[in-house]
Amino acid sequence: AIQAMPAGGELSIRAARTVSRKQRENSMGDRFVRVEISDTGEGISEASLPKIFDPFFSTKEAGQGTGLGLSVSYGIIQRHGGRIDVKSRKGEGSVFCVYLPIHSPFLHPKPSGEAVADG
Repeated sequence: AIQAMPAGGELSIRAARTVSRKQRENSMGDRFVRVEISDTGEGISEASLPKIFDPFFSTKEAGQGTGLGLSVSYGIIQRHGGRIDVKSRKGEGSVFCVYLPIHSPFLHPKPSGEAVADG
């Protein structure tokens, strides 16, 4: 986000608990922490948006980056059972939302009512 705002701008980071869309009606459904990172930077073009998580994809000039940052981040999030969404428009900034599952013994009770520790 900072790199997308070479002339300055506003960077916001927020976190909140949430549940997956498909589990909203089930109070014991999967619960997540949503971390939202938004900026008022240059934004991402419509043509580049589908490629931003591809390894070595970069819109930067040669020598200015490897194109691995978002790809590595995507892989880490996926391996932790999460997902990442992005909304962006050229000239309007970007919003990245990372959803990571909350693992808690209180969220996965045994049928008898006892809690089971994860992992």
